[in-house]
Amino acid sequence: MAGNSMLYTTRRIKNIVALSLSVLATLIGLIFLAWILWETLRQGIGALKPQLFTKITAYGEDGGLANAMVGSLIVNLIGILIATPIGVLAGTWLAEYANGTKLGESIRFLNDILLSAPSIVLGLFVYTIVVLPTTSLTSGSTTFSGWAGGVALALIALPVIVRTSDEMLRLVPSTLREASLSLGIPQWKLTTQILIRAARSGIITGVLLALARISGETAPLLFTAFGNNYMAFNPSDKMSSLPQVIYQYANDPGEGLHAIAWAGAFVLTMFVLLLSLASRLVLSRSKVSHD
Repeated sequence: MAGNSMLYTTRRIKNIVALSLSVLATLIGLIFLAWILWETLRQGIGALKPQLFTKITAYGEDGGLANAMVGSLIVNLIGILIATPIGVLAGTWLAEYANGTKLGESIRFLNDILLSAPSIVLGLFVYTIVVLPTTSLTSGSTTFSGWAGGVALALIALPVIVRTSDEMLRLVPSTLREASLSLGIPQWKLTTQILIRAARSGIITGVLLALARISGETAPLLFTAFGNNYMAFNPSDKMSSLPQVIYQYANDPGEGLHAIAWAGAFVLTMFVLLLSLASRLVLSRSKVSHD
């Protein structure tokens, strides 16, 4: 009895220590997150002006971020449009046709490596395979472009969508597959009309999270879209983006440009926050419908 009591006490102490360290780590993370958000809100709200959304960056301290917002919208849209069909199809193949095979496990491993690859490396890769050949083929008339920026962002979004689609499809109950196959439904119809439909909300959530991830990327756009102080709607032109302008203005000694950079950071933070909330809303609605 004495031995059991000692063992119970030891386990209880270990549990309390582990729980205390976990709570402490969580609090440290939350404190820094709240600090960052508070500083962004305090500095950003103070710098918000109507001209931020109506003027371009060519006016400097008297300008705004209209061209950067439009550029970010276009480049992010290109990136997500490229990554979504490829990512969903790859995730579907992994979950339904390569699950449990060595090839599938190898591709999952490579996808995880791509997921953690530094974004600046992906930007440099796209610079080498897209920007340099385009410059050579067009004799320098087209160099950096929104297309190249979109490809770089697609490489960042792709592993997120592949991983999410794979996980969501594997969460679909196997009884659904067995019931469908027992009725004679072919595999392709089972996958496209039943399984993807059942995992639809999770896949959409993954796409939204990927969009939130690429919205704040700066490094790959420095090598690909480059930046533009004027409004550009054609993706073949150099294109400005919100993270790139924030980085540029934050490094400038001018206080006025610092204020615009904070306002841009605030807008970007709100955009990412809304995307995260939207993804959680989609996921929660799905859970209710399945119940």
